[in-house]
Amino acid sequence: MTYQLLFRLLLRHIPPERAHSLAAVPLGLAGRSRLVRRAARRWLAPSDPVLRVTALGKTFGTPLGVAAGVDKNATFYDGLGMLGFGCVEIGTATGQGQPGFAGQRIERLVEARAMLNWMGFPNQGAERIAARLHPRPASDLVVGVNIGKSKVVPVERAGEDYRRSVAHLAHLADYLVLNVSSPNTPGLRDMQATEILGDLISEVQDELAKQHVDVPLLVKLAPDLDDDAIDAIADLAMRRGLAGIIATNTTVDRAGFPSRWLEAGQPAGLSGAPLQPRALAVLRRLRARAGDELVLIAAGGISTPEDAWERILAGATLIQAYTGFVYGGPLWPRSVNRHLAARARAQGCASIQELVGTAAPKDAGAGQGHAA
Repeated sequence: MTYQLLFRLLLRHIPPERAHSLAAVPLGLAGRSRLVRRAARRWLAPSDPVLRVTALGKTFGTPLGVAAGVDKNATFYDGLGMLGFGCVEIGTATGQGQPGFAGQRIERLVEARAMLNWMGFPNQGAERIAARLHPRPASDLVVGVNIGKSKVVPVERAGEDYRRSVAHLAHLADYLVLNVSSPNTPGLRDMQATEILGDLISEVQDELAKQHVDVPLLVKLAPDLDDDAIDAIADLAMRRGLAGIIATNTTVDRAGFPSRWLEAGQPAGLSGAPLQPRALAVLRRLRARAGDELVLIAAGGISTPEDAWERILAGATLIQAYTGFVYGGPLWPRSVNRHLAARARAQGCASIQELVGTAAPKDAGAGQGHAA
């Protein structure tokens, strides 16, 4: 029985979070066994050297990774790695543990290969997540950590909260991401304003210096920013020495879907295939603005191998999946990796990294316009 048939007959009738938990348990158990990991990776993991990418001071076996939100508490990242991902981004972690919103908080939009979520950063907190990341088993899997603001902390004290997460997690991360773009934490997206974001970056960089940790620092953006704001954040990132930008988080633009709102009035984030056009446009805008001065990681609307290929040509050194993986199933990363390797070899490349940005616009004005 194929995964698509299993999904249609069974999995789509299980509440999304319950289905997620059911998948996480066996992946977590399998990931703890060196023998199982080795056997699974022999079959599923990319072995073609054409897929290897060097970025953020690490070598990735493939540019394809798992976006934040899949393994929130660092309980099954090794299991995800053995499916063929080159990187798993843990989190979002917050300085204080929090349950997130109550009740059902994910809705599948199956026909559109999309999802709505209003999770609210449920996680066990930076300290408990750090305990799971240390010690990490020897592996070629790259593990990033995504950190955000605790809901109970006001925006004016957000720097302290991020610093708390940095103190616990930065020395365990291969790279660190500042999440200021989830639509489900009140006030968080306001922190994308360059003055506020600049202050946050200063706080985090001060904490990294205090901890004597040299780790690549990135920021994750919303797709709903207008082009001038995207340019301003790219300029800020280069000025402040950030390693890169992740484009993008979920969107609050319904693009033809009926509006759905939380009881508290906060919009749910839409992910999956409908996000593809805007996420791609933001990536192109960033590449045109920053060139190769920043490592760009593409996320949002990567549903097919062709989507992944398009993001690399548009300027992404790395790509991340969440909703596409949910609908594609456990063999989806192998399919994407095989497609990317075949396309890169057909281009005569020794490494797929040679193709990064080869179809990108040459100036920031060439991207697709957008007003939030």
